[in-house]
Amino acid sequence: MQSIAILLTVHNRKDKTLECLKRLYNQDSLNNYLIEIYLTNDACTDGTTESIMQLYPKVHIINGNGNLFWNRGMHTAWEEAAKNHYDFYLWLNDDTFVYSNMLTSLLQAAKEKGNEAIIVGATQSIDHQTTTYGGRLENGEIQKPNGELVSIHHFNGNIVLIPHYVYDKIGNLDYHFTHSKGDFDYGLRAGKVGIKMFQVGKYLGECEQHKELDTWCNPKVPLKRRWEMLHRPNGMPPKETFYFEKRHINLWIAIIHYFTIYIRCIIPQLWIIRSGKKQKH
Repeated sequence: MQSIAILLTVHNRKDKTLECLKRLYNQDSLNNYLIEIYLTNDACTDGTTESIMQLYPKVHIINGNGNLFWNRGMHTAWEEAAKNHYDFYLWLNDDTFVYSNMLTSLLQAAKEKGNEAIIVGATQSIDHQTTTYGGRLENGEIQKPNGELVSIHHFNGNIVLIPHYVYDKIGNLDYHFTHSKGDFDYGLRAGKVGIKMFQVGKYLGECEQHKELDTWCNPKVPLKRRWEMLHRPNGMPPKETFYFEKRHINLWIAIIHYFTIYIRCIIPQLWIIRSGKKQKH
């Protein structure tokens, strides 16, 4: 019997988390698979953990301190799950509402690739009008599902299946990242060691995309607030951005962006004007 550890990290999104778990427990039946859920509770105060314990008592809950955010929370859940040497590890965001064929689709695709490739599922908006997250092309664009299993360059971490073969080669997420960039970093590291990545040819769930400007670069937000949000883990922490770009692009780009991030925070109007000119062209 093969085994799957499903990994989540949660913080004060009770309704979304419970809906996510409800969809997860409503998957098409899988014979000969042991499925267990590892969930990092990053100090929820809204009753999320209590509800999970009542409704889904078999979920393995690992308690965080409230400062883990997405990447370190997922790292924590994965570290705990890996002690039991599962055949597959599935990343799942708690604001992603998967379809009932999600697991069967991912596992079938993994089997086609000899269980040696990362398999990603794309998500769409609730109104089914927009592709929101999934595999990314080399230019950063999201790969829209086209009915075929297609090669991708890196990916968002909403729905990602990692076979044990890949885990043995790459290991866990990089704990250096607090919130974002850890998923992109993992895919780029995979590509550097020859691990293939593919996206399933159909949408596997729904997840709304954040459309507004980030607070740290929104000119409608006072500078003091922008500065505070820039340095938060879910903002655009310059040191983590530098680390990421130095690893995956080059040192000079990392240095340049380290300073332009601060300029964009202080004078965000420059980027809005620049973006407007690009759109006109």
